[in-house]
This record gives sequence, structure tokens and C-alpha cells, in this order.
Amino acid sequence: MDWHEWHDAYDSPDSCLGRRLALVQERVRLALDEAPPGPLTAVSLCAGQGRDLIGVLHDHPRRADVRARLVELDERNVTVARAAARAAGLPDVEVLAGDASLTDHYAPLVPADLVLVCGVLGNLVDADVERTIDHLTQLCRPGGTVVWTRTRHFEPDLVPQICAWLEERDFERLWVSDPSLGYGVGAHRFAGEPRPLSPGQRMFDFIGYDTLHRALVTAPVAPRTGSAAGPGPSWDTAPAEHAGPR
Repeated sequence: MDWHEWHDAYDSPDSCLGRRLALVQERVRLALDEAPPGPLTAVSLCAGQGRDLIGVLHDHPRRADVRARLVELDERNVTVARAAARAAGLPDVEVLAGDASLTDHYAPLVPADLVLVCGVLGNLVDADVERTIDHLTQLCRPGGTVVWTRTRHFEPDLVPQICAWLEERDFERLWVSDPSLGYGVGAHRFAGEPRPLSPGQRMFDFIGYDTLHRALVTAPVAPRTGSAAGPGPSWDTAPAEHAGPR
């Protein structure tokens, strides 16, 4: 999968990715609108070209309040995101080239007011989806908002379970998109107390929906337990997921 070319679909507002991006941006905008006055911090996992956050901040009234770190592995996407932040006049939006699964990359800004986990969960086995959600209790401050995505094209639909995992960890549901859309966009507010960030930890292994789909079609496996590799059969294979709603 060429994750740089993959972003081209966002240029069409009527595409599946374009419509999903609009929903994500709406939730980001609302989170900023409702945030308390004063400085704000934001982090984005697998941020791609930063279209979700930068696309909102460029004309948002709170733009000067936000310090953000976007973490993305693909250097071409990093270059695009950095250029977009400069063009929007956002000097406090940093785009870091690196493995977004590593907790150390977020240490300077967490617990954050806004955490974006968009285009991530559909590229992980189920056990890693839950593991990532568990780490959100280290990344999000009390009252902060997590915006996330997950495709709903394939059975079983993991969106209800994602909501359950979040809510078991004191995240209150603010909004989840209609199931008929074929993809899930959600926003949850953290009502608990953040745990200290664990240094040197890997939150997930980004497998990629294309790889997961290939493995599922050619060699489906029985559910496994006790492994970071996850259960296997509930993999997300929809092309509406990747590393960020960029």
C-alpha cells in the first residue's frame, strides 16, 4: 500500500474518505469549541498529512491556544503535513517523523486536551485495538476528548466493542456516527484520572488493513488469547481506514 497516494481520495469531498474527514473535522472543531479557556494540547497518532487537525486549526478561533504534535511514519506525508502547518501559520503544530505506536513520542504534551486516533484502529488486530484504548488513559487529560475512527463494513462490527472498551475506562460517549455510513467516527470525553505515561512502550503493531485482509482471506485462523497479535478473525479490511483521516 502506498500511503502517500492513498491520501489523494481526500481531495474529493464526495468520496468515502472525504465524507469521513468532514465528520472527523466536525468533532475536532466541537472539541476545541467546548475546551476550557487557556492553552490546549493535542496529539495525533498516525497523523498522515494532518488534514483533520490542521484543516480545522487554520481558521479556528482557538488556533493560537493549541500546541500539537502529529506523529507519522511516512516521510512524504510528514513533508506534506509540515508544509500545510506552515501555510496555515501554525508554528505550534509539530509534525514528528516516527513510529506513532511508541509512547515516548507523546511525552512532552500528554495528558492532552485532544487525542486523535483516526485511521488507526482499522489497521490493528482486535487485541491491539483494546491495548491502544487502554493507553488512551495515559494520553488524555480529565475532560479531554478522544476522536477516533473505525470502518463498519465487515462483520463483526467492532464499533460497539470499541465504545464498550472506552466506557469501561471512564470515557463518556459524546457521539458516534450512524452505522449506515459504513464507517465509524466517534468522540469520547475522559471522565477519569490519567495514568502516568509508561516510557518505552509500544501501544500497537500497525499491520495495515490490506495485509490483514489478505491473511484473513487466504488463511483464516482460530481466535487466540494472551497474544499481542490479537484474535485474528475480527480484522478490519475496509479501504476507508488507514493511518489518519488525512
